[in-house]
Order: sequence, then structure tokens, then C-alpha cells
Amino acid sequence: MTSTLTHIRLELAREPGSPAGNPQDGWDIVAVLDEEGRLDAAGCRDQADRLHVRRFAENQTVATGTLRHAGSKWLLDLAPEDAPDATGFRFGEERFVAGEYVSLINADGEPHPYVVARTAPL
Repeated sequence: MTSTLTHIRLELAREPGSPAGNPQDGWDIVAVLDEEGRLDAAGCRDQADRLHVRRFAENQTVATGTLRHAGSKWLLDLAPEDAPDATGFRFGEERFVAGEYVSLINADGEPHPYVVARTAPL
């Protein structure tokens, strides 16, 4: 099985507060994905120093940090001075393929849907 360091772009999908979604609100994630587009925990562990996340709103960076696998959870661990962390909801089971949907639990404690807008190997 081949795994690849990949840039993943997540954009806010339709939800009650944003009925059309919002491509200017989301996350950029650098992670290791397997051939099926799933997060590769072992590959991410091996390349932990290369994993990054960026939270953006209105196309401006609002926070940066790292992606960490913590037990059964994937944590978007933001720098303490930037913003509270977010947790991937069932990230270990999701496929990060353009057009798929994933959920993140942001600082408000509620899950928010994001569409995988694009992925690109690095």
C-alpha cells in the first residue's frame, strides 16, 4: 500500500447558518493519505513534523497548527494563542476525496459539515 503526503482543502458545506455553504470558510490540512484517500495513521506518525493545519475565514488565515492522531481521534491542534482546537468527527473512517463530506467539531462543540474541495499530492 502506498501512502502520500497530501494537501487537503475543506470548505464549509451547507448548514443551517450557511444555507449555500461558504468556500471562504474552512481548513487546509497537510496529511498522509492511503490509496483510498483515508488518513494513514502510521504514515502520519512517521511524518508528524510535516503535518500542518490552517484555519481560514474570509480567505484569511485565522489559526495554524498541526494534525495529531490522539487515540481514536484526529485533533486539529491549533497554536494556543491562535484559537481553540477542533476534532475530526470519524476522520479515521472518512475518505478525503474531492466531493466527499466530512465533519469537524469546532470550539463551539457542535459538528459542522465540510466538503473536500480538492486534494493534491505534495
